[in-house]
Amino acid sequence: MGGSGSRRLPRDLLSEYQELTFLTAQEILLAHRRFCDLLPKEDRDQAFATRAPKGKLLALPELRANPFRHRIVRVFSTAEDGDGSLSFEDFLDMLSAFSDAATPEVKSHYAFRIFDFDDDGTLDKKDLEQLVNCLTGEGEDSRLSPVEMEQLIQNILEESDIDKDGTINLSEFQHIISRSPDFTSSFKIVL
Repeated sequence: MGGSGSRRLPRDLLSEYQELTFLTAQEILLAHRRFCDLLPKEDRDQAFATRAPKGKLLALPELRANPFRHRIVRVFSTAEDGDGSLSFEDFLDMLSAFSDAATPEVKSHYAFRIFDFDDDGTLDKKDLEQLVNCLTGEGEDSRLSPVEMEQLIQNILEESDIDKDGTINLSEFQHIISRSPDFTSSFKIVL
């Protein structure tokens, strides 16, 4: 036994994953192969019972250059100890949300969760500041001055905070995204 034969994805699971995700059978099979490659050799035969470590996930070429890679892994991880590891189903959920076939509602929901750095269900000034810093880089030469940051956050809130409570909630965020036609095509990860 062992070998690559036991790493195969059972046909009934493949059908189930196709129904539950926005991924094609081919994409699911590729995801399974890539997930198994993240695991230590001795754990690959138990891919469904093993979690890929956060460090291996962050090193994936598809995530390595993404300024939100730590948040992406955190949002999709169901690890009870908060270690950021992903199960195969977590990995599929992540790829599904970032796939071309995912709906704008699904993509904007996960984008909101990724940008909600303190996980409180709103994007407040601190979340927006972290978001801008992720996009501009952490270096001194690329970082906005405090005055520029304050002005940018004020502009974002004036444009987006419909109920004027000083934060952006999910529905306000989704309203903004609905007016950004390039969002859904740019919010993707392709294996």
